[in-house]
Formats: sequence, structure tokens, C-alpha cells
Amino acid sequence: MPLTPFHFGPALFFGLLLFRYIHLPTFLIANVIVDLEPLFVLFFDLNYPLHGIFHSFAGGFLLAIILSCVMIKLDKNVQKVAGIFKARQDFSKKSIFITSILGIYIHILFDAPLYTDIMPFYPFIFNPFYGLFTGSEIYLLCILLFFAGLVLYIYRLNQK
Repeated sequence: MPLTPFHFGPALFFGLLLFRYIHLPTFLIANVIVDLEPLFVLFFDLNYPLHGIFHSFAGGFLLAIILSCVMIKLDKNVQKVAGIFKARQDFSKKSIFITSILGIYIHILFDAPLYTDIMPFYPFIFNPFYGLFTGSEIYLLCILLFFAGLVLYIYRLNQK
């Protein structure tokens, strides 16, 4: 799903469902940051796969390390913004790192059934997830999860 907002659906739903365990701002960003890779490939017309190393679990792990460091550094500012949305959280550095990995890996798992160029187990050149679901099924699931996430968010707001 290059350059689409569809990844916000699973991110919002699972992030709110697991709010006590997942650093929501990190999870939201982790679910979409992977798509900077195809953006750069398209924008700079690179001779590189649209879904390259960061659409693999190994590359995603490296990206999670970078994202975690940034989110840990910015956490005080992020929490100020999260407070506006009644989603303030306090988590350890370890929790932020684990959240980064989970978000990025969910992104990969939602994309892998759709694209032949994704190699989730790089350096092994195969994608066992390709074709398990159609694009329509994945997009519909993402949309449904987004609306379910909105329902969870409204519910959370009414609990306070």
C-alpha cells in the first residue's frame, strides 16, 4: 500500500485496543513510516525496488531502532500533543522499542500479501504471504479497522 493512509486503520485499532501496553504515538508512526521507502523510490526515480529492505523484517528491525531513538528523544513533546487527544502515556524506552517493532512488522504483514517485490525474510528471496489476500480484502480490512479504532477512541473519551 504505497503512499496510502490505509495503514492508519490497523494502527489506530490495535493501538487503542492495546493502549495499556503499546505507546500509541510510536505505534501510529511505525505503521506508516515504512512507506517512506516507496515514496523516496518514486520521488527520486531510484533504481531500487519499490518495496525494498525496509519492507523486510530485518530492515524493519533496523528502522525500528532508528524510530525508537527518535521517539524516546521526542517523548516529552509527543506526550504534550497526545494529551490534547486524551491519549497521554508513560512508557519505558524498552516499551517504545517493542512498539516500534510491532508497528513496522504489522505494516509489512499487511503489505506482503499484495506485492511480489516484498521479501519479508530478506536475505531469503521469497514471500510466503503473497496472494493470501486480495488487495480489496486488505483495503477493506484496513478501512473497517479504522472505523473500529474510531469507535474505541470515542469509547475511551467517554470513560474519563
